[in-house]
Amino acid sequence: MKRVSSFILPVVLVLAAVVFPLVLGPYPQTVARTVFKYMALALTWDMLFRSGQVSFGVAGFFGLGTYATVLLAVKAGFSFPLAMLLGAVIAAVFAYALGFLVLQLRGTYFSITTLALAEIFRVILRNWTSFSGGPEGIVLQQIVFGGQSKALYWLNLGVLLVVLLVSVWLENSKFHFALTSIRDNEVSAQTSGVNIFRTLLIVFTITAFLQGLVGAVDVVSYGYAMPDSAFDANYTLLPLAMVLLGGEHSTWGPVIGSVLLGVASEYLKLKIPYGHLLVYGVIIILVILFMPRGLLGFFRRKKGANRG
Repeated sequence: MKRVSSFILPVVLVLAAVVFPLVLGPYPQTVARTVFKYMALALTWDMLFRSGQVSFGVAGFFGLGTYATVLLAVKAGFSFPLAMLLGAVIAAVFAYALGFLVLQLRGTYFSITTLALAEIFRVILRNWTSFSGGPEGIVLQQIVFGGQSKALYWLNLGVLLVVLLVSVWLENSKFHFALTSIRDNEVSAQTSGVNIFRTLLIVFTITAFLQGLVGAVDVVSYGYAMPDSAFDANYTLLPLAMVLLGGEHSTWGPVIGSVLLGVASEYLKLKIPYGHLLVYGVIIILVILFMPRGLLGFFRRKKGANRG
């Protein structure tokens, strides 16, 4: 019975996502695409966080995927599918190379370094005008699928499903135990035979690939890339907040947090155009204070208390 009930939420979410574009118009589909984007980024952030490493580099790899894709499409003439795939690969290659340096660090030093990487990428592309278009960025001559709202919805949903599958795979693979042991105690993990650096490098590279893929899909969906928008800190901070709200170290925690905060954010933008971020921040503070393990952790505790 427990195994059957664990499939109810995924089935309901998939069915809702399939029915959604059939009954609602372009604007709700656009909102859903935004939720999908942040949900995918939240999941990738949590994948690395399962090892205890707090990365602020999501925006960096998202932006790399964005710019690599648009440059390959505009300057090299690659087709959209190939440019998107290579854009994600380039983000992963950067992560793999940089991992030999940043993954030697821990705690605050690791977090600050990953944050600095995103800013370095942004500054380089902002000032390399002949290559990246400078502050004005680069505009695609056309948008994938001709900008059709429903087709773009399916594209973004498809990428989200890929990220979900990778997250579920990590939860049920040997990496789950390795990441958990690293988070709990690195010395104990090492004595148990876990290759800490290799494990972190693999997850760091996988998450960078997925973040780059999300950035690639985003740029071909909207048709332009600018350094300040592609490397926006919101691509790091909002996914982090969504994970904290829903519950970390899981797949469904970030999903729940992304849906709730994504929809709430859109509603607040309409109701409080200049103050929605303040309300948004208050919500996060209250959740952290009263539900430090997120909504998923809160419900699990309530369920355990009821059983007891």
